Amino acid sequence: MQNVKGTSAYRAEEQQLRNKIRSVLERQFALYDFEPVETPILNEQSLLASKYAGGEEILKEMYVLSDQGGRSLGLRYDLTVPFANLVASSPGLPMPYKRYEIGKVFRDGPTKRGRMREFTQCDADVAGVKGPEAEAELMQLAIGVFRALGIEIVIRWNNRRFLGELLGALGVEEGWQLTVMLTLDKLDKIGVEGVMAELLEKRLDKAAAERIATWIGAGAADSLGELADRYGLTGKPGAEEARSLASLLDRIGLGAVCRFDPFLSRGLSFYTGTVYELFVADGSFRSSLGSGGRYDAIIGKLVGSDDFNIPAVGLSFGLDSIMEVWSGKDAAIGQPPVVFIPLGGTMAETLQAAALFRSAGLPAAVDGGARKLKRSIASASARGARFIVIVGEDETANGQIRLKDMRTGEETAGTPEQILLLVEKTNGA
Repeated sequence: MQNVKGTSAYRAEEQQLRNKIRSVLERQFALYDFEPVETPILNEQSLLASKYAGGEEILKEMYVLSDQGGRSLGLRYDLTVPFANLVASSPGLPMPYKRYEIGKVFRDGPTKRGRMREFTQCDADVAGVKGPEAEAELMQLAIGVFRALGIEIVIRWNNRRFLGELLGALGVEEGWQLTVMLTLDKLDKIGVEGVMAELLEKRLDKAAAERIATWIGAGAADSLGELADRYGLTGKPGAEEARSLASLLDRIGLGAVCRFDPFLSRGLSFYTGTVYELFVADGSFRSSLGSGGRYDAIIGKLVGSDDFNIPAVGLSFGLDSIMEVWSGKDAAIGQPPVVFIPLGGTMAETLQAAALFRSAGLPAAVDGGARKLKRSIASASARGARFIVIVGEDETANGQIRLKDMRTGEETAGTPEQILLLVEKTNGA
């Protein structure tokens, strides 16, 4: 039976790659002082569907179910809302609070390369920091992750508050701004004509739509400062937030990698300020490798108090998208195991010898199939094994095992301890 569309099963080689990517991420998270947490996959639908959570667009893709008690539940569609709920329900957390989480999320949306219905997100979030230094540190983290993976990226960023101010200057009323942002976010996918057709289909005021068309045609090359000056936005909160982040990114040497994109808004409605997406620099992979942004309102709203205001910003890496890019590279999976082949009734001695290698930190595989020696050697070779250990009755009678180096063809007999030392010496050479 086939897997459900949009889900995948990963065999050993693929899972080893995924584990290696996870280890790179976890090492970087630790370097930046993020602590691990785990939140529920299954949540109350009322939490996930809260007007302070993902918004109308994402709710169309939420998996909804009920339990035997008739309660309405949902599978999480991201890791941000459960994290916000964790902070909201833990008033004693020290601030700033930095956490990471790696886990499955679910969205019932269209599938394509790099976009699944069941996929793994790897999130880092900072709660309690109001200024742009939190965004800048997360961007540093992203660059560090992909440098470790050998992938050159660009980070496209914008500020949704600034974008709202800009749309207001173009004549878009506040109640229309979110839906216009969601359409503008599709500019790369559907082009200017597609954006205008969708805005008119949404019945946006025609004069405002025409001003947006003029802006799109001329604004792509404009810098943040030029846009703010042209539309009289200098001094407004969103414009100043964006200027502060741009200045900080330049000062820490990230200006060339982090590129301002006035059309970027991202689909989730809870973002209140900075938003960003990570892409392969050469454009060879169209889907984003990660994304995130600032969501200053959601934690307080979940508590039900406007006075309980905890600013927060996060970054989410898409493990499946990263694997799509990284698996095409020369990404070493790790050291292939030493393969032990028992001959005759030597399984006990084989398991003892393999245990000796494992205790020394060397991967060891025991050939359990009752095959002829030639076939066992061929199977080990197909796995990429450098060394094969043959444990025969003649050798074990003398307290020995026999090592075959698949690269040189040389065979050496010796005690298990002697053979272990030889393999360690050869590996270290």
